[in-house]
Amino acid sequence: MSEDTEPLVRRAARRLRGWGGVAAMAVACGLTASLTLLPLAREGSDTAAPGTDRAAGANGGAGGGTGVGVQVRADTCRNPEASLTPSTEDGPSVRAVKERGKLIVGVDQSSYRWGYRNPEKGVLEGFDIALARAVAKDLLGDENAVIFRAIPTNQRIAALDGGKVDLVVRTMTINCKRIEQVAFSTAYFQAGQQVLAPKRSDITGYDSSLRGKRVCTAEGSTAHEALEENSFGAVFEDEGDGTKDDPDLLTVPNQLDCLARLQLGEVDAVVTDNALAAGQAAQDPAVELKGEPFTKEYYGVAAKLGNDDLVRRVNHVLVGYRQGPWQAAYRQWLEKDLSGIPGPPAPLYK
Repeated sequence: MSEDTEPLVRRAARRLRGWGGVAAMAVACGLTASLTLLPLAREGSDTAAPGTDRAAGANGGAGGGTGVGVQVRADTCRNPEASLTPSTEDGPSVRAVKERGKLIVGVDQSSYRWGYRNPEKGVLEGFDIALARAVAKDLLGDENAVIFRAIPTNQRIAALDGGKVDLVVRTMTINCKRIEQVAFSTAYFQAGQQVLAPKRSDITGYDSSLRGKRVCTAEGSTAHEALEENSFGAVFEDEGDGTKDDPDLLTVPNQLDCLARLQLGEVDAVVTDNALAAGQAAQDPAVELKGEPFTKEYYGVAAKLGNDDLVRRVNHVLVGYRQGPWQAAYRQWLEKDLSGIPGPPAPLYK
């Protein structure tokens, strides 16, 4: 830990008393640890440096998420989550992974239940981690043949463009803007944007109760884009955003930093995916989700634009994953804090 970050952690430790004990202190440490692209040790091996309409039954239920994908038009962005048809053929990007013998995946290490480091076991766990391991097993015959690299929210696309990772499996929403920057798999989870705030707060949701409130979002997130369109009078941007003088107070590199800001009393609310917020509310009983989700969004596995063979291979994995492993992962990691989800979204293909 650098000299610059030590004062922040000490200050956080003093102010986090009464905010969830060990879990809250872990958030404070995560705030400093997540400010740069961090290489993570792969367990068991070496270390490496707006919603759209969908077909009926697309969100689970009888046959939902397990049938044949629906074919849609590819010349519009009405269905940005429509992806390439599955294939097991080896193209150049798949061959590169096989020749290396390792799949490199960008993940989160601080999103409870999705991608987080278990403090007792010292390993990465969560819903996204389980999916990444399933892809590695299909490609390389071993779910442990994967190198996890922790990346901040605002570095997901850059990590792919720069060749630092093969895939990003990190609660990444598919939308019209992003499909021009990266190649997505079919959707593997449905979420929605929602407000997280202290239980005692007079904030009621994504509405006029946000007027004058300090709202935190992650840089490059769909939550931040939503506030840019309609902030309801909230204060949500830092002075000097994107410059060397950016204080990273209201717009932060990593979404979990917002929870730390909220616990420190530096912001009044957070806007983020309800899937992530539910895990954060489970970590800290002093906060809760406010109002209802105000968007419908789908998470996809992201690859570098042009790596079509790798995207098709991931879609092949997802066909089988929807048949049972998805449900098992949901029960293990998400059901307790995010109940009532009948199944995975049905795939859409171009």
